[in-house]
Amino acid sequence: MTKRAPGKDKQGKGKHDATPDLFEDLDEDPLVQAEPGEASEAPPTAEDETADVASATDGTAPNPALQDIDALLALLDRWVERGWLRALDRALAVFLHREVSDDSPLLLLAAALASHQLGRGHVCLDLAQTLAAPNLALSLPPEGDDLSDPPPLPSQVLEGLELERWRAALDHPLLVADGRDDHSGNTPLVRLDGPGSARLYLRRYWQYEQDIRRQISAKLAANESDAGGSAHDPIGNKFPPTKPGHHPDSQPAASRGSELVRDASAAQLRQALDALFPGDIRAPGPDWQKIACALAARAHFAVITGGPGTGKTTTVVKLLALLQSQQLAHTQRALRIRLAAPTGKAAARLNESIAGQVGGLRLDGVSDDPEALKRQIPTEVTTLHRLLGSRPDTRHFRHHTGNPLALDVLVIDEASMVDIEMMAAVLGALPPRARLILLGDKDQLASVEAGAVLGDLCQRAEGGHYSPATCQWLERVCDAPVPHEYRDANGQPLDQAIAMLRVSHRFDATSGIGQLAQAVNAPLTGDHQPRDKKHAIREVFRSAYADIARLALADADDPAFERLVVDGNPAGFVNRGTGRQHRGNELAPPTGYRHYLEVLKRQRPPAGSDPQAQREAFDTWALAVLEAHNRFQLLCALRKGPWGVEGLNLRIGKALRRENLISANDRELERGWYLGRPVLVTRNDYGLGLMNGDIGITLAQPHPQEPGRNVLRVAFPTANADKPIKWVLPSRLQAVETVFAMTVHKSQGSEFTHTALLLPDAPNPILTRELVYTGITRARHWLTLVETGRGMLDEAVTREVVRISGLERLQSHSHARLG
Repeated sequence: MTKRAPGKDKQGKGKHDATPDLFEDLDEDPLVQAEPGEASEAPPTAEDETADVASATDGTAPNPALQDIDALLALLDRWVERGWLRALDRALAVFLHREVSDDSPLLLLAAALASHQLGRGHVCLDLAQTLAAPNLALSLPPEGDDLSDPPPLPSQVLEGLELERWRAALDHPLLVADGRDDHSGNTPLVRLDGPGSARLYLRRYWQYEQDIRRQISAKLAANESDAGGSAHDPIGNKFPPTKPGHHPDSQPAASRGSELVRDASAAQLRQALDALFPGDIRAPGPDWQKIACALAARAHFAVITGGPGTGKTTTVVKLLALLQSQQLAHTQRALRIRLAAPTGKAAARLNESIAGQVGGLRLDGVSDDPEALKRQIPTEVTTLHRLLGSRPDTRHFRHHTGNPLALDVLVIDEASMVDIEMMAAVLGALPPRARLILLGDKDQLASVEAGAVLGDLCQRAEGGHYSPATCQWLERVCDAPVPHEYRDANGQPLDQAIAMLRVSHRFDATSGIGQLAQAVNAPLTGDHQPRDKKHAIREVFRSAYADIARLALADADDPAFERLVVDGNPAGFVNRGTGRQHRGNELAPPTGYRHYLEVLKRQRPPAGSDPQAQREAFDTWALAVLEAHNRFQLLCALRKGPWGVEGLNLRIGKALRRENLISANDRELERGWYLGRPVLVTRNDYGLGLMNGDIGITLAQPHPQEPGRNVLRVAFPTANADKPIKWVLPSRLQAVETVFAMTVHKSQGSEFTHTALLLPDAPNPILTRELVYTGITRARHWLTLVETGRGMLDEAVTREVVRISGLERLQSHSHARLG
């Protein structure tokens, strides 16, 4: 066996030689794709001959792509052409084949599929699951594919292949390492075997998993140690020994102070919790916000999860007040607390919410100087990229293990959107004794990138699984017993760090949005089958709730769609959406995009002679337009196809033009700028201070040098009260798209007064329970569910997102008890 040195023998090589950097940017770098059908250099290998013998004895003829590398690469070419596989994934197979001379088609196929899983959100390739459902390994069918003259499906290619044979093909020491070994070398691929399974990783993602498991294990061990238990690893990982000369007294004052919080007596903690959560004798059951605050107060790592309106922000603000009050009671130095979110939109929403919550905090009984304590609770929220100090044109950050963040507590909101790579970076940049608090809805869509870290961590959150010791402690500090169904004598350490908020304060029993979200989100179990879920959803619609409407479109030309996006289709709601009350005030009926465009025209201020007064007037106008735009948003599942974002943005633009609400020709609607164009930022731009997910509206301002002439500027809201609008030249915006229609993924972290959720007319793997639930819960007061194909809602709610990763088994590796 020989290995070809990278970078050698480039003369005379064919187009197979696209060489990605497997250890850095494999999933981002542009690659040269080999020409379809180009011949490979590799001769048949010994394994090929063995496979031939095996197929001859069992009577099954393997697909030629599993026996011959040329045939495999030709097949990958066809998959790439069809959009079923990325060119990047094929390039990895080509690179591995060039680096060694005795690889097998089965190994190269596994590598290409493992790479492809990253683009679909999975961290690795599970060989057993792939053999059980082969067609799920590719992007099948891609949006808009008519399936004419298709290449062979994975199910045809893998027919008759057994797991053991595929697993044996991965035994290549130069390419694949055993992931059970902490020192597994530097092979580009890593394999983890289990009973009846095998998972193949690109090394970088295997390393992310190991880093996350190690860091969370260390913090859970610290939880246990501070609670009086033994300081062994609760997940079974090994930790480096304490550095020579290290002593607890050498820690910063803030770290020593934070230990005092966990050492505070139950009586002191109970007094503070009672002051922060005075309680409501009318409320049934335990106060889950209080329980969450108590659990997080004693932990180095904590997760607070819950659906919309359950009070995650309220809880964390009170938690920060508790931590800071306990800190200041024992030391002069306040805790260094930072707040962060994955996107600019989520950061802006948390910033606004935190500021309001802190301002309304009642801290009597918590601090002798409530106003001074409030000043020690931060209200500024940043993005994770900015917190870590992203470096342009690289995936590395300024803060890492060798240069940790200067903080004692980090709170991350919308944690369901944090992918595995970012979570590993955050954990690696935290000081050893810093607290990490994750907030998020475990049932929302996971991150667009690979991994579902919050979902993996919260797999057992519904059941609580609190140990007897935790239940006794909670009863002492919260003055309420933990319900029996949430107790577990075998509760694991991670369970003790997770709190689920279970009461929605936004959606009550009279809210159809809340009832529909609950029916959609109900998990399928032995007692709750698909037909039960479908029946529950139908009952919600039959109940004629005032805040939800269902719109079935006959075809793509149904005028009801335009009535919806232009005027909001109030006729679809009870009493045309009139007469509804919210907190004592009557709600305005549901609207469409006509509303914000009329505000844009009606409220535009005249040009003035005083520059300062003119700036303030145009800022006020822009804020009014942005608020009006937030009154309605169309959400879609797909980007392409007749019911995808790309086509619908153009269609909606033309519908608004027919109503004389916008003035733009076809070219401007497709790729130009015009008055009233709403845009979504799709990539962080730190130079402009704009983040992925920010929404702006294109408006006209008076030209500063030419009176009587207007110029287009895009108005974005800011969190700065002194300068509430950021005005940006359209030419400076390099990564934006029109946002009459938005994908559900992009809507995470946002809320809209009236949300219209549109489901496509044909089954698609992206249609899942989590997507429908996330879309529904973006609605604040009104929801219209738009169906373009019969049965698509039923199809979606019975399919769940499955993100393959090793973190999903984190709980099963935990054997310790939190005492």
